[in-house]
Amino acid sequence: MKTNLITREGFDKLNKELNYLWREYRPEITKKVAWAASLGDRSENADYKENKRLLRQIDSRVRFLRKRIEAIKIVEYSPEQEGKVFFGAWVEIENDNGEKKSFKIVGPDEIYGDAKGYISIDSPMARALLKKEVDDDAVVSTPNGPQDWYINKISYQKPL
Repeated sequence: MKTNLITREGFDKLNKELNYLWREYRPEITKKVAWAASLGDRSENADYKENKRLLRQIDSRVRFLRKRIEAIKIVEYSPEQEGKVFFGAWVEIENDNGEKKSFKIVGPDEIYGDAKGYISIDSPMARALLKKEVDDDAVVSTPNGPQDWYINKISYQKPL
């Protein structure tokens, strides 16, 4: 099951996508459908068929976003979080081989598209790191067995 948490940044992004789809993209495609329909025979009209397909995709995404936005809970930063790994934290970890990873722990709705460096709060890695502090170690369950990671840094502002 997906966690219904989201950062303020992720919430704003979903709202922006919804507004774009509903106020800009859908009206544009609707005009194209009307224009293509005015040309007559729709059965062999590729423009009409393609734009109707696009319209169905847009409507489906709009329905999904509206339901999702109603269901999610925005988690705002709180000063009490400092020094520990919680939702919204940027974390740098390292293993015994010196391999380092850096990422932000976010809601499942935020890890798609251009969200590089984000992991879901539902992931085994995020779950293992929650409530840990710098220099703590976390054991992450993986298909290849448990892996040890050590926390180097925790921040609630994006590292430069």
